[in-house]
Formats: sequence, structure tokens, C-alpha cells
Amino acid sequence: MVSTQRSWPHDRIPVEPRGCDTFGLPDDRRLDVAEQVPLVDYLVLGDEPHLQANECTACGARFFDRRNACASCGKTEFTKAAIATEGVLRSFTIVAFAAPGIPVPFVAGIIDCDGTQVRANVVDVEPDPEHVTLGMKLKLTTFPIGEDSAGTEAIGFGFAPLEAN
Repeated sequence: MVSTQRSWPHDRIPVEPRGCDTFGLPDDRRLDVAEQVPLVDYLVLGDEPHLQANECTACGARFFDRRNACASCGKTEFTKAAIATEGVLRSFTIVAFAAPGIPVPFVAGIIDCDGTQVRANVVDVEPDPEHVTLGMKLKLTTFPIGEDSAGTEAIGFGFAPLEAN
């Protein structure tokens, strides 16, 4: 069977063009606000950006993707749970090879955010074993990763060291 779905090039981020938000104000009070959209659905932007998981109401297992049923207990009800913005690096690898257009090297890690495991890049640190260590304390950070022709920014996230190395 041949798939009819098209995939985006690896070095581009799909951003839907949008106009300026007027918040329903009359024409003379309209605001021109540059929009930002999160790269992933579970990144919540605003004054205090954070990650948000789907938490099983029966067993408390957390998932960042949409689920029809809990992979841990099989129940089907979920609630939204804010994830701690600080964590500890539990595992990492220094990525030396990637798809065309992806700068290397970079650090991919698993961060324990108060009991929730988050897979993310470790940013704002030299990608070598002298600067990245297991147990280092990290904090969620967001950054622009692209912009469309209407000025809408796509926002990504990573975890940066809490302390200078």
C-alpha cells in the first residue's frame, strides 16, 4: 500500500499562517499582536511557560501524547497536569549525526521533572562530557525556532543548566 500523506522536510517547521488577533475589539481599538505557537501541543506558552501532560485519573500515569486509554492501567479518563519546570538530568547522549539541516553536536536527554520523565534537548551548554553530567539540575526554557510570512513564531523548548558549569 502506498501512503498518500506528505511529510514535511526535516529542516522546516510547518507553521500555519495566521492574521493578527484583534480580541473582538472595535476597529479603532484593535491590537496588532504577533502570535506565537508552540511546536508541540504539550508546551503551554504565556508568562510562565510549562509542559502539560495527560494524567490518568485512575493510576496517575502521565503521557505527553493523546491517549484513548492508559498504557499502565487501561482506564480511559485523563486530566491535564502541569509538569515541574525544573528537573534533574537522568540520562543523555551527545548526538553527532543528524538529518540534513540539523546542527550537530547537540545533547538529547531524559530529565526527571519531579517524577515525570521528559525527553528533551539540553541547551545553553557545551555538548561535551566535561560540561554535561548526570544529575545536573536543569530548568525549562523556550526559544523561537522559526517564523512564517505573517510573523507568527514557532516556539520550541529545551532544558538549560540551572548553575553555570
